[in-house]
Amino acid sequence: MAIVEKDKRAWAWIPLLYFTQGMPYILIVTVSVIMYKRLGIGNAEIGLYTSWLYLPWVLKPLWSPFVDLTGTKRTWFLSMQFLVALAFLGIGLFLPSNAFFTITLAFFWMAAFASATNDIASDGYYMIGLTQKKQSFFIGLRSTFYRLAMVTGQGLLVIFAGFLEQKYGDNTKAWSWTMICAALLMMVLTISNLMACPRFETSTTYKAEKPSSFWQVFYTFFQKKQIGLALLFILTYRLGESQLVKMASPFLLDGKDVGGLAYSTEAVGTIYGTVGVIMLSLGGILGGILISRDGLKKWMLPMLLALNLPNILYAFLAFSQTTSLVAVVGTVILEQFGYGFGFAAFLIYLIYVAEGASKTSHYAIATGFMALGMMLPGMLSGYIQEWLGYDGFFLWVVLAAVPAFLLLKFLKYPADYGKKTAVSHE
Repeated sequence: MAIVEKDKRAWAWIPLLYFTQGMPYILIVTVSVIMYKRLGIGNAEIGLYTSWLYLPWVLKPLWSPFVDLTGTKRTWFLSMQFLVALAFLGIGLFLPSNAFFTITLAFFWMAAFASATNDIASDGYYMIGLTQKKQSFFIGLRSTFYRLAMVTGQGLLVIFAGFLEQKYGDNTKAWSWTMICAALLMMVLTISNLMACPRFETSTTYKAEKPSSFWQVFYTFFQKKQIGLALLFILTYRLGESQLVKMASPFLLDGKDVGGLAYSTEAVGTIYGTVGVIMLSLGGILGGILISRDGLKKWMLPMLLALNLPNILYAFLAFSQTTSLVAVVGTVILEQFGYGFGFAAFLIYLIYVAEGASKTSHYAIATGFMALGMMLPGMLSGYIQEWLGYDGFFLWVVLAAVPAFLLLKFLKYPADYGKKTAVSHE
């Protein structure tokens, strides 16, 4: 078979591939929270069970060498995208059943493992299909379309669900049709990727990409200097945000009698899925520009502050019980912008931790710990919220930022790391 030239049709397949990568993630991790809330599931159960859905992204380094060793990246991501579509269809069809919570969680698990594997294959395909120069050039494009998937999933689909709730007067029916539509969208995206993505891979490529030793990858990672401190920092960097992200939507949706703000599903979808995601993207872009100009050292502390200080505003909303649209939207704007801005420094640090031999595999391990840092606190967030109430919970979220600030003073990394380099991540 003829070898397909690198960079071929990049403007066509990169937007499609990364839009498809973002869609299942946002539906599994975020939209599931809103759906279960609207179907009457309690905050403790929502926080616990939806946080477990992070696990495939935590564990994906364990099977990433297997993706490298068998088949092609293109075959892997097309198969996984099709599997995600089937999982979402299953969720939509079984939502009206009596055991909907257990059954749909099983389908979400199926979608989560398929989505995490799709991420491995898609990122590998990106590196195989582009020259090094083009990999840097298209980083911004892939990130933009990943964010657009977030707008579509967390914004448009949630708004659509809210519209159907009003139309049918039946939340179960509304969310059933919403998830069926999500499945159809995933199927269309899978077919589009099938047609748009060239067959870059050859037998020579496989040999070059194969890991030399499965266990050596992990051994060399844990031999890095300051690795214990680095992993602790990675686990605590988003300790507050990992809990807030699980309870922010329930806070807006819950009635005032339990400390919520009683916003509609459509309003929450509009606020978080449009304005919120736009500000998140702008924060990330600005963060990347500033680090590339000045290096990581100058911006690490300001970005850590930007990530955590806006969370104080949620505590203000909870204590004041204001339903002012200006106050709520303003809080979301500042929190999402700060999250995007602060996350830029976090990702550059992850890349620094992965430097050296087996960089790709080490980055996968580092992002696995990053996912673990979201999963474990998120699992407890609902229980903490029910124990403390929304006002006490958001105060706890603010205090949860302290460990990362304490660890920061002990971290050692080059002051100019990231300077004049184009680095981004979804």
